[in-house]
Amino acid sequence: MKIAFVGKGGSGKTTLSSLFVRHLAAAGAPVVAVDADINQHLGAALGLDEAEAAALPAMGEQLPLIKDYLRGTNPRIASAETMIKTTPPGEGSRLLRVREDNPVYDACARPVELDGGAVRLMVTGPFTDADLGVACYHSKTGAVELCLNHLVDGPGEYVVVDMTAGSDSFASGMFTRFDLTFLVAEPTRKGVSVYRQYKEYARDFGVALKVVGNKVQGPDDLDFLRAEAGEDLLVTVGHSDWVRAMEKGRPPRFDLLEEPNRQALRVLHSAADARYEARDRQRYTRQMAHFHVKNALSWGNERTGADLVAQIDPGFVLGEDVTASA
Repeated sequence: MKIAFVGKGGSGKTTLSSLFVRHLAAAGAPVVAVDADINQHLGAALGLDEAEAAALPAMGEQLPLIKDYLRGTNPRIASAETMIKTTPPGEGSRLLRVREDNPVYDACARPVELDGGAVRLMVTGPFTDADLGVACYHSKTGAVELCLNHLVDGPGEYVVVDMTAGSDSFASGMFTRFDLTFLVAEPTRKGVSVYRQYKEYARDFGVALKVVGNKVQGPDDLDFLRAEAGEDLLVTVGHSDWVRAMEKGRPPRFDLLEEPNRQALRVLHSAADARYEARDRQRYTRQMAHFHVKNALSWGNERTGADLVAQIDPGFVLGEDVTASA
């Protein structure tokens, strides 16, 4: 299952995505965690110290390797240089799987031990001084989008992505790459405004969206979120001494997380698993093609000097039964 956490900056989406990753790891599930936010905090939330987090390899810096590997023997792609962030897989493309070892994981992923379980952590890389005034951060998240386009996951396997804040996710088609999106909202007007904006943008694309209320302190906060989010409100999370200790760099054992918050994570887990049978692989593949055409015609063809629309394999549908290229 591909799961996204989105929300306003400061809403707690990184904290909640890290708790969900810890929960999945404690349950023994295979997990690939991805920090796609411009503020790279997921590693620290998963227990890495400052030096360890800074040493994580940036996916954006490995883009040539990622493209070369994923291209495989796909005859529709003339060279890795003609691949852009939206390039879809086709016959001959190499695919990524959650449980396997491959050159992309070797270059971009690092294992993180969590209470006896381990997850793979990947990061886009931070916005650097060299990027100021000349680069768009979405060029870095392109590596994440390309990998998601080529990633096949089965039941009981999880890819958890901590997305950019607010509505920045809509600068690409990556917001359609997930089975379920958890929008973390505080019980404030600003908190729910991001929800309303996200829901409006995602409405025409069949995006499955659930609201996770965070920093909920009482019945009034709960009533506010229910009035604003209605049936989209899945669960709420309140104060946590465990999280406060984690934010100080001294997390207790994960099984000491407060029971109400552990129950909230179980609700998220159940909601994610329920989406597996609802997967529409045909639509997922069509949406890949849709955004690839938009990007090809608006800038990709001119930049690469190639007809990128011709990269679309009309007979290809991404699913668990697809065999990756050797």
